[in-house]
Amino acid sequence: MSGISWKTDVGVNHVGAYQVSGRPYATGSLDATGASAKVVAFPTVTRWVTIVNHSTSALSCSFSANGMGTNYFRVHGADNDANSAPSTVRLELKVSELYFSGSDNFDVVAGLTNINTTRLDTSSGTNWSGSSGVG
Repeated sequence: MSGISWKTDVGVNHVGAYQVSGRPYATGSLDATGASAKVVAFPTVTRWVTIVNHSTSALSCSFSANGMGTNYFRVHGADNDANSAPSTVRLELKVSELYFSGSDNFDVVAGLTNINTTRLDTSSGTNWSGSSGVG
């Protein structure tokens, strides 16, 4: 028998990786108004993600590049009032990247697990890219 069969990396179904607090990740003042989608690639699989849209324009979000066509959700834009709070959504999702378009000012904050992003890959690409409603 070659190798150590009992030694495996933590995978996406490892409950303990989601029971502990996530390692902090934050990126801000992002602009997704260009011709192609803005990609936020996380260093490890997320435990949760919060998206904050400071712009008055809606922000389209998807889980794959293909999803930007028809399989996306929107984070509404903030009110025009200077005193209004930005539009925020928190998602309990295990993802390795997100795709955005439409807003010229948004932030992404996440709690990261210790799960390597390659654990979401399959022979046909990222696991979520072929999922129903993802694209």
